[in-house]
Amino acid sequence: MRETFRLTLAQLAPVLGDIAGNAARARAAWEAGKAAGADLVMLPEMFMIGYQPQDLVMRPAFWREAMDAVTALAGETADDPALAIGAPFHDGQALYNAYHILEGGAVRLRVLKQVLPNTHVFDEKRLFARGPDQGPFRLGPVLIGTPICEDAWWENHVCSTMADAGAEVLLVPNGSPYHRGKVAVRQRHMRARVKETGLPLIYLNMVGGQDDQVFDGASFGVNPGGEIAFQLPQFDEALAHIELVREAAGWRIAPAAITPEPDAWEADYRAMVMSLADYMDKTGFKKVLLGLSGGIDSALVAAIAADALGPDNVRCVMLPSEYTSDASLEDAEAVATALGTRLDTLPISGPRAAVTEALAPLFAGTTPDLTEENIQSRLRGLLLMALSNKFGEMLLTTGNKSEVAVGYATIYGDMAGGYNPLKDLYKTRVFETCRWRNANHRPWMKAPAGAVIPPRVIDKPPSAELREDQKDEDSLPPYEVLDAILDGLIDREASVADLVAEGFDREMVKRVEHLIFISEYKRFQSAPGTRLTDRAFWLDRRYPIANRWRDRS
Repeated sequence: MRETFRLTLAQLAPVLGDIAGNAARARAAWEAGKAAGADLVMLPEMFMIGYQPQDLVMRPAFWREAMDAVTALAGETADDPALAIGAPFHDGQALYNAYHILEGGAVRLRVLKQVLPNTHVFDEKRLFARGPDQGPFRLGPVLIGTPICEDAWWENHVCSTMADAGAEVLLVPNGSPYHRGKVAVRQRHMRARVKETGLPLIYLNMVGGQDDQVFDGASFGVNPGGEIAFQLPQFDEALAHIELVREAAGWRIAPAAITPEPDAWEADYRAMVMSLADYMDKTGFKKVLLGLSGGIDSALVAAIAADALGPDNVRCVMLPSEYTSDASLEDAEAVATALGTRLDTLPISGPRAAVTEALAPLFAGTTPDLTEENIQSRLRGLLLMALSNKFGEMLLTTGNKSEVAVGYATIYGDMAGGYNPLKDLYKTRVFETCRWRNANHRPWMKAPAGAVIPPRVIDKPPSAELREDQKDEDSLPPYEVLDAILDGLIDREASVADLVAEGFDREMVKRVEHLIFISEYKRFQSAPGTRLTDRAFWLDRRYPIANRWRDRS
């Protein structure tokens, strides 16, 4: 008779801090696994508390509650199957990132994470102690090794130690956040562990948005030889029942459905929609508002918001001045109409006249300059925040990564707000993302299909419209040039000399470098936003505000 082992994978979305709710989600997954005849139900890393907890996990009251919840869950799932769940564990001396194996009404054992990531968005050496070397555990007919997330990401002794101690399969619980191209990166690393150990490996990732990060699922299995045995959907919750089969050469993962991941354009857009929807849900907001200028950035944010929350939960506000063109008024109306959102018009001419009059005695004898332009932006921010306060609608900011990088935004003006879906999306990608959204519609989108961003909005020259005939290129290099330089200086950490060697003008590169450094104080005060790359502003890239160093290469 063929020997098998059935594993239920719970690719689910925990809510950070909702320990009782996460325990209930785990219990429901266990019940589904029990009904399916599973031998083990597996949940992701730190599922009991949600991920990433940052310094919250160091609060004794927090980790004690989580540990008590694990013990209670063990009692509630005393029957078969066994249940594996991530949660913190404190042994009286140190706090660990642990994976708890629940069986027979008790916590049978805990596997403690050994390799603590301290790069990009991770800071686990600050939070947890390093676990000791550990071998596999037996469950029914199979010896299981459980390297936790980073334990399996690099060539190290964790996986090989488990294999040398007799592990027959590796089950890897993860909290791995999205960035562009991440699925291929995960599979490359896991294939390397399979090649090193000769063991089949199952990689389980969580889903859901948490602040700037999106956990995108796409769990998969790899058999010896590097073949992908199955892959779960990216970004969607899923419960999957996976069979392990003992063959002459050892245990293997029975082939199952392979759900292809979306292309990079769709994945980025889905990440922005999911991050906004989950941020709203987890912070208690139901509706959003944003300034809809008739430009491309605010149009894309409006589309993201409508897809995330539904058009009825999005208020767009046009705040025209004497510099606002008729075309911009028409374009804003066209976007709101196509999306089905509310559009209010709130002119700033009256408030601006009042501010101008109030400042006149102190500004006497001076020449109008950027100060007067920024007053317009700050008045818009003030009025939008007043609407937010009055109606309980979260204000969204609309600055793209190019603007955020060089400070082409007004602090306390158009930077005001609670969340920015475009924060990690360069301007050149904004154009293409709008074209992608116009040409594509998916079941998870709550706004209408079709060209919801009129082509004229995409094609016209970008302008802040803070003075007569203003264009972005009056102050910045063309976006295709600017974004290429920003990609070098920010995403690749290239030197000025490197970029000059690539053909860029040195004076222009130095100017962009200067703008990046002097804008750090603005980014420090900016709203959180969706992480799309592994060099997003905030946790990926942490620079000092006061800094006199410049690249002299």
